[in-house]
Formats: sequence, structure tokens, C-alpha cells
Amino acid sequence: MTMPDAALWQAGFDRLLARIDTTGTTVKEGFPHYGDPATGRWTTSPAGDWTGGFWNGLCWLAAHGTGRERYREWALAWAERLRPRATSDTVFRGFLFYYGALLGAVLLGDARAREIALLGARGWAPSFNAKAGCFPLGAEAEEAYDVGHGEANVDTVQGAALLVWAAGEAGEPRWREMAVSHARRHIEFCIREDGSVCQSASFDPTTGRMLRRYTHKGIRDDSTWARAQAWAIVGYTLMHRWTGERDFLEVARRTADWWLAHVPADHVAYWDFDDPAIPDTHRDTSATAIVAASLLKLATLVPDGELARRYRGAAEATVRALVERHLDERGILGDGCYNRRIGLATRNELIWGSYYLFEALSVLTGRLEPARI
Repeated sequence: MTMPDAALWQAGFDRLLARIDTTGTTVKEGFPHYGDPATGRWTTSPAGDWTGGFWNGLCWLAAHGTGRERYREWALAWAERLRPRATSDTVFRGFLFYYGALLGAVLLGDARAREIALLGARGWAPSFNAKAGCFPLGAEAEEAYDVGHGEANVDTVQGAALLVWAAGEAGEPRWREMAVSHARRHIEFCIREDGSVCQSASFDPTTGRMLRRYTHKGIRDDSTWARAQAWAIVGYTLMHRWTGERDFLEVARRTADWWLAHVPADHVAYWDFDDPAIPDTHRDTSATAIVAASLLKLATLVPDGELARRYRGAAEATVRALVERHLDERGILGDGCYNRRIGLATRNELIWGSYYLFEALSVLTGRLEPARI
């Protein structure tokens, strides 16, 4: 028997909240990174890698959605651990400080969260390459290869929203200009004419000229890695939400429409849309959860009512698929595919997948305005 929507949304929220409770009381060192669905044990990252902010984000959402002080205390404790990352040479400071601290400032008005989010933005801004009009990956970016000051990838667009917010908070309008330029440059780098997405690009750091498109984690350079498509959707949706720039909304729509036209009928993506082994290959619930949360935002941002209903309906169908088939009673979202290329955590719980599903369920249960964050 199919559970009614409201009951399913609440059940999914409760399961994930229980998983937050278990994680917060058992993980003492490092940041939850990816988990073993069989045992429930987390592999942690000492300094947060690129994913640490998503654990904080879960705690911020839980604090906002329940009003319980324990979750705020956990979020602040881990946010404090991010302070040293403000000076790390990686573009993924956008992930770390947007979800790890900005959420606390925006959702709860927390002064320490605001301070830490601004610290991250202030540390990141000087790495902008004005010739290229973007932020490079940086020498410490969390990729297995091809990192440095002439590399870029679409994963980084949503992090630019941190700088847009910080520009207003700190009175630094140049930060907003950098963020907008970064996002626009990645349209050239990563967005194909048909709305599909290539993850990565190389550029000449001295002239800014693009040299090639490729992928860090997809099956081949011309394929569409599911998480690249998902990062583009959330990135341009968030950049439109924070800036109001209409070209970002257009890119968000094109990439979302491509996803909806190509995702399997059961709504859960395979790890790469072009894997010739489909359907006998890995799914990626984390990419799917990113898109579900993004579609809920898009539904409130597009001016076309019919399109808004389409996005909302697709988001609800996607969340239902994830909760019914991939979220177990312990609140573990399985079947996340971290890095198929190197065989890392290919059928696992992934902290960012859990975050985006919890965000979507917070919206569907009426605890969060879709485009608030």
C-alpha cells in the first residue's frame, strides 16, 4: 500500500533526523564523509575534505526544523573546526562555508556562524583569477588529479553563492562581481548546447583561454556524469536565487530539463548517463537528491506556473523514490556512488546525499521555505 505524501515526507524526515542523532553522538573525530550501509559506520575526514560542511548543514537544518538546541550546538562545534580551512588553497571552500556556516547565519541568525562564513569568504576571495574571470580549483582541491590554478569544474558554481551573500554582509561588492563572473565563465567551460554538462575544464591561467573540457569522475570526457549535471542544476539555481540574474535561471532550467528528459523512469539516476552497462551499473542517490532539492527551489523561482508545477511534481516523485527504495529505517540513504572511476564508496551512504534529501524533506514537511538557502 502506497503511503500518502504527507506521511511519507514525515517518515523520511524522522528517519534522517534519527541518523543525525546517531552520528552526532558517535562521531567525535573528523567530519562524516561516507558511510557503510551494512554497519552504519562513517569514514571521516580529519579536516572536512570538500564534504565537511554538509554534516554541519544537516545539523543546522535539524536545529531550524525542530528548535532543539542540541543540533545548534553540534553545528557550531563543527563549524568552529572549519576555521583553519579558510586559508586552504581549494575552491571547495564554497561548499565548506556555505553549508557549514552560512546556513546557521541565514536560518538561525547565529552570530558565530555568520563570523565563520565571512571568514571563509574573506579567505577565498583573493584566489580569484581576474584574467580567467573565475576561481581555479587550487593546489589543495580534493580531486585525484588535475588540480591547480589552471583547472575548473562545475561543482564549484554553487559555492559562489557564499560570496554573493558575504558581499552584502561585509560591504564588499567586488565579491559579488567575482561570484557572478565565476558562474558565467563556467557556462562556457561546462554547459553544452543541449543542456547536458561536462564536469571539468582546463584554462590558461595567464590569458584565461579555455584549453579543453574533460571529467574528473565521469566515465569519459564527453559523457554526462550524473553528479556534474546535478551540481550545475543546484549551482545555477542558487546563483539565480542570490543574484536575480536571469541568465542563471535560464541555465538552471536547461540543465534541469535535460535531467528530466534523460533520468530513468524510476527517477533515480545511474552514476553516469552514458555508461554502456546501464541498467547493470551503479545508481547515484546523491546526485538524485541534489536534483530533488534543486527542483523544489526552481519551482518557486520560475515565473511560469505550469513549469513550476512540473518541477514540483518531479521533485516529489524523486523524493518518493529515494525514501521508498533507498532510505532504510535507520535513516541511511544507500546507493550513493562517490567515485566509480577508482572504486571508492560506490554503493554507500554519502554525507552530501543525506544533506540534500533532508533539505528536500524539510521543504516538503513545511519546515523550510524552498529557496531560503
